[in-house]
Amino acid sequence: MDLRFGDSKPADEEREAVDALLGPPESSWEGADRTDADLRWARGGRQARDRRDLLLPALHAVNDRVGWISEGALDYVCRRLTVPPAEAYGVATFYAMFSLRPRPATVLHVCTDLACTAAGAAELCPDVERRLGPESGVKVERGPCLGLCERAPAALVVRAGRPSALPAQGDCPAGPAFEDEAVQAEAGVRGRSPGGRDGKGRRGRDTLHATAVCAPATPATALHAATAPESAPAEPAPALAVPQTGDPALTLLARIGTTDPASLDDYRAHGGYTALRRAFALGPAGVIREVTDAGLLGRGGAAFPTGRKWQATAAQPDHPHYLVCNADESEPGTFKDRVLMEGDPYALVEAMTVAAYATGAHRGYLYLRGEYPRALARLTHAVAQARARGLLGDDVLGQGYAFDIEIRRGAGAYVCGEETALFNSIEGHRGEPRSKPPFPVEKGLFGRPTVANNVETLVNVLPILTMGAQAYAAIGTPASTGPKLFCVSGSVARPGVYELPFGATLGELLTLAGVRDDLRAVLLGGAAGGFVRPDELGIPLTFEGTREAGTTLGSGVVMAFDDTVPLPRLLLRIAEFFRDESCGQCVPCRVGTVRQEEALRRIAERTGADAASDITLLREVGRAMRDASICGLGQTAWNAVESAIDRLGAYE
Repeated sequence: MDLRFGDSKPADEEREAVDALLGPPESSWEGADRTDADLRWARGGRQARDRRDLLLPALHAVNDRVGWISEGALDYVCRRLTVPPAEAYGVATFYAMFSLRPRPATVLHVCTDLACTAAGAAELCPDVERRLGPESGVKVERGPCLGLCERAPAALVVRAGRPSALPAQGDCPAGPAFEDEAVQAEAGVRGRSPGGRDGKGRRGRDTLHATAVCAPATPATALHAATAPESAPAEPAPALAVPQTGDPALTLLARIGTTDPASLDDYRAHGGYTALRRAFALGPAGVIREVTDAGLLGRGGAAFPTGRKWQATAAQPDHPHYLVCNADESEPGTFKDRVLMEGDPYALVEAMTVAAYATGAHRGYLYLRGEYPRALARLTHAVAQARARGLLGDDVLGQGYAFDIEIRRGAGAYVCGEETALFNSIEGHRGEPRSKPPFPVEKGLFGRPTVANNVETLVNVLPILTMGAQAYAAIGTPASTGPKLFCVSGSVARPGVYELPFGATLGELLTLAGVRDDLRAVLLGGAAGGFVRPDELGIPLTFEGTREAGTTLGSGVVMAFDDTVPLPRLLLRIAEFFRDESCGQCVPCRVGTVRQEEALRRIAERTGADAASDITLLREVGRAMRDASICGLGQTAWNAVESAIDRLGAYE
């Protein structure tokens, strides 16, 4: 790739996709035809540079329309936004969902991560490729977790094309994918988000048209999905991912499966917007006090007190303040946020409004994982409906408070789950973490005070305000208050998202999910977590309880593995995952993840004394990554491997 503007020109549909997002170019400096006026002065440079944050949406627009990003299209985007081509190339190649090489308009992404590997994903891919054949016009790509672990093995079909030619509904079903279903999935629904302009007055953009397999997996259904004509397959209800649906004891999951996720009226009839009205009655300081008194800890894994974060942001004199919802849940085995967004999208819109009001923010960014097309459609609709009904915009609920939400899509980068990497991604840079301090509450998104919370954390604010801080704090334990969502997958009869109060034991959760008798190990916290033995199921599921047990609760991942699952293969897959997802910014992580994967690959071929030297090397590399990496990716890349060696005797 040339480091300067080249001679390549965008195709008409590539230019059209970019112009639909950015509007038509106003001068030749932005890619329009040259006129006499352009010979006198350059126009729009500063304005274009202020739109650097539209680089990622512009890349999405081209990729969604054509299926890949050509040199001419990238060059045109750079001209429109005054971004150096070398920088734009670095951004485009950072994300796994983009391709800078020609590929078919239809791509079948097959998950080969932990839960799907245990369910036979490795055997799925070759047969799907063989049955599709080279003439099918479908590319099969193996990739990391798709957030569909309750239906493992999973696949996601992505189709490029014009939104106007697609069904207006835009919903994207999800489900299991053995060979038949994976091929059938390719024929699934194409989606689009509503047109018009967003909160900044920008033109509507092309969106991801995708579907995932929705029937039990077999080779024939996968083939049909990849080759059948466009149609909208039956959509599985969100309740399928919530085995407890209908349980009156549920709090966070109470509306999923019982209310229409597309209906604002149905949401309000089931208690929606009660919390926001109470927030306006309490005032910003009162809301923060309630959240603090409730003892709400962040549900993303770090368990930082939410009230302290909000107070620190609200107290900053620098303005404007921003709110960021981190919906980029890419931890293998995690899918709770997806279920909340698909099944109860208005709850997240309301919760973001409450958080913004409390912290003095007037604009919120919802950074949504690129592999969640159905959540994108649901949230786009919810935001539009809330805006139309006066629940977002210049005068929320007639209270004189202005707030609006903009949805930004990720494009396949695990490290963007780290909040500062997420800020860089939104701003149009590579999603690399920043060094701290300064912390986001001081200088976050666009260099301004920013509060960042994940979906589950924000949704917990609603019951705090409706039931009161004391009643909320009475749920769970004194140090871990409230309900918690757990993502259960693997060797269980009823995988899905479960809601339990903090303090329930691991054994109680697995009993609900129908754990098998031949349980060999349980992975808590996902790839960045740790393994526990079958005789440790009495561990209380609290932040403090798992710490005392020498493991972590993380984001709530619980993966059960029976004795048919080869543990060394799982550990090697974890190492491959971290090697691929390292952003490469710091040496300990960039080099350490590669050395870890190499050592585990060698160990997989040897046992006993032959593996001892590599196990010693693994420990040294793991300590270096934990002590010296910039962000949590490198700091936790060794955790699961270490726990498997020490607790399970993986290579004895």
